[in-house]
Amino acid sequence: MVEPTGPRERVLLAVDSGGSGLRVAVGTPTSGPVVRRAGREPVRTGPRGLDPAHLLELLAPLADAALAEAGFGAPEAVAVGAAGFASLGDAWRAEVPAALTARFGGGDAWAGVALSSDAVTAYVGALGARPGAVVAAGTGLTATGTDLVSWRRADGWGHLLGDCGGGAWIGRAGLEAALRAHDGRPGGSAALLERGQVLLGPADGWPQALYPRSDRPAVLASFAPEVSACAREDAVAEEILREAARHMAGAAAAVCPDGGDAAVSVTGGLLGLGEALLAPLEEELAKALPHARRVAPEGDPLLGAFRLASGLALGDLTLPHDRRLLHVTPA
Repeated sequence: MVEPTGPRERVLLAVDSGGSGLRVAVGTPTSGPVVRRAGREPVRTGPRGLDPAHLLELLAPLADAALAEAGFGAPEAVAVGAAGFASLGDAWRAEVPAALTARFGGGDAWAGVALSSDAVTAYVGALGARPGAVVAAGTGLTATGTDLVSWRRADGWGHLLGDCGGGAWIGRAGLEAALRAHDGRPGGSAALLERGQVLLGPADGWPQALYPRSDRPAVLASFAPEVSACAREDAVAEEILREAARHMAGAAAAVCPDGGDAAVSVTGGLLGLGEALLAPLEEELAKALPHARRVAPEGDPLLGAFRLASGLALGDLTLPHDRRLLHVTPA
């Protein structure tokens, strides 16, 4: 059991909802997150978008277990960051604040509910409440920026229409280069063809191996490390990563506010590709954003959700409210 820090501290519940499930954290503004729990089932998406009832069904046992382990009572502020909230969150905006209030709060100390896009929680986790831009780069790619007056967002359009420079984009570009080598067309890479056949079998079977799958973005992204591994000795793979870096820097530049006090940060699993991506990324960011300070991310989207809950509880949430990106329902 974690000892509460004091009787006047306000208990916070933070939630990160993504494609791999829910993560929750509880704590206080002083202690920070002290207990975390995770579930592997993601919130369902249906005709109304993200399902409000399913969120509560998944969240309640995780939150109860975390609060009990921490020795806390009911939370006094709740923040939820969710993938898909910007475009699929209408039912959540209409129903979830009241449902969370009924389930967890409603007393004199209740501070309310913040619902946000995971792009916002990625931003707040990385930079907190200061002007700048954050590129969240994983299987997909989204850039979010704010001048503390309004939010700006670039890309995040999914693997068919965008997410340029993300893991699925890199993997697809690598497989395209491999197929050019298979066909004998210019710009192909024999090294990527060899690695693609290890991953997916003979090249002639790749359409059948990819097109019917519901997890196609993840399968494409699984080839991104192979592109990175080839980049040191293969010019085609090296250029794919350079182009990915250009896309990432361009997205950051599209959302970053003007002014010398802006910070830019890159977060997400794609950074695990290492120097083959990080070196050109640093160069492209310097060219695209000469006025911005490059900083390391302070934390992840779950920390971002926790910071939103803390700001709500303390009454000092200075980030701009936006119905699609950051929807706040105070007590």
